[in-house]
Amino acid sequence: MSSGERRAGERPLRADARRNMEKVMEAAAEAFARDGLDVPLEDIARSAGVRAGTIYNRFGGREGLLDAVVADVAAGWLRAVIDRATGQSTPWGRFTAYVAGMCEEQAADPVFNDVFSRRYPDAPDLRAVCDRSLAFGAELIRDAQADGALRPGVSADDLARIFSVNAYLVRERPSGDDGWRRTLQFTLDGLRAQPDSTSE
Repeated sequence: MSSGERRAGERPLRADARRNMEKVMEAAAEAFARDGLDVPLEDIARSAGVRAGTIYNRFGGREGLLDAVVADVAAGWLRAVIDRATGQSTPWGRFTAYVAGMCEEQAADPVFNDVFSRRYPDAPDLRAVCDRSLAFGAELIRDAQADGALRPGVSADDLARIFSVNAYLVRERPSGDDGWRRTLQFTLDGLRAQPDSTSE
């Protein structure tokens, strides 16, 4: 349950309080998409026409607001990457499609990048989405290793490191620079048990 939802036993919100919550969530969604997840909460409150204290009272702060606004969106992004990966015909193809898909989305969307590089580990719903991502990656690792395509010793922790490195590369790159793709390709080549010249 996200932080903006009412828990069992809590009194229902008054209509005006509910409207304020909705305005905050709408303003936050727009601000996060436009300016990233570090946008000042005061700016969000101003856009919503409420005091900053309202965000803390209703959401507990930035992490609670992120869980309420971004967690479901992040889960949808993850499902799309997983769907593309599972559509591949081989264990190696599924593994590389997953890793490449995550890295591509990091490069395409700063919000995705912030979420899946775990910049906000104290947001429990976002953390759960990241955990599901790595759990899926761990399954792909086991399958690819059992198939003999992926080097032994690779673990989900290594995936987390790959995504952290990619997060830095895409965050700090000059405009239009796609050097992260070269780094990704070198990484995947190094992970393959028997590199060859064929492509997936």
